[in-house]
Amino acid sequence: MKRNPLNMTVGALLIVIFGLLLFLFQVRTSEVAVVTTFGRPSANSITNPGLYAKAPWPIQKIHKLDKRIQNLETEFNETYTSDGITLLVNVFGGWRITDPAAFFPQFRGGSVDAAQSRLVEIVRDAKNAVVGKHAFGDFISTDEKNLKFAQIEGEILELVRQRLAAGKYGIAVEFLGIKKLGLPESVTQNVFERMQSERQVLVSRIESEGSSQAEMIRATANRDAAKLISDADAEATTIRGEGEAEAAKSFAVLNQDPALANFLQQLTGLEVFLRERTTLILDQNTSPLDLLNRPAGNAAVQIPNRATPRGAQ
Repeated sequence: MKRNPLNMTVGALLIVIFGLLLFLFQVRTSEVAVVTTFGRPSANSITNPGLYAKAPWPIQKIHKLDKRIQNLETEFNETYTSDGITLLVNVFGGWRITDPAAFFPQFRGGSVDAAQSRLVEIVRDAKNAVVGKHAFGDFISTDEKNLKFAQIEGEILELVRQRLAAGKYGIAVEFLGIKKLGLPESVTQNVFERMQSERQVLVSRIESEGSSQAEMIRATANRDAAKLISDADAEATTIRGEGEAEAAKSFAVLNQDPALANFLQQLTGLEVFLRERTTLILDQNTSPLDLLNRPAGNAAVQIPNRATPRGAQ
């Protein structure tokens, strides 16, 4: 009986492939592998991608685990601050498997779900412990400088890492933060009143600073005004003194001729009376209107000569 060469070739290839599957396995870049011998994990796990040899089942078995970052999120539940305020806090994070040999026996043969549940418990306990050390004002405040979210998140992450290292879970938490923060209805009104009180304190402080600055401005303005008035009074006194000195010179000249002084005074008075369109009913002999009633021959005031030429009688 002749055998078909093609069938023989295909059969040989299948035997080779089956043999390779029995004695070789592949680890992808996104995986780590744990090799168990008769159900017990070997001391060394495989974390690098590539093709590896193994003993056939049931001697050895390969357990492949996903080494990519896994997401986690705690429930939005209550916790308490150091000053007794109730907060609702929700924490998120990302973790991955770093030591498959330690991870595999800890979580029911490498169960990611079991690891996720345990990690959520650790994160929740760390969250409660850290929040309990901080006051309410570190989470919610009218002053942004009082908020300490970054510090609190760092403290939670550090505490989680310490507990994972102590438990030898073979897990590393890559990042962690507060996703959501809230208040139960029972304390919302009290919180609002407290925030309003803090805001009122801030308003009072700003008003006090404003009043103080206003007083300084008013005091400066009053001082400058007093100085300006004083300088103006001094300048006015100087001008009046100069004017009086010049007037004294004029009076000295007029004292030498009283008739001329009287005539000039009458002219000045007449100018004042006639400056506006005014109708005055006065006695024609009233000075200085009597100047208008004098005869033509007496219109001019006879002013004696101040100097008599030499030789005149």
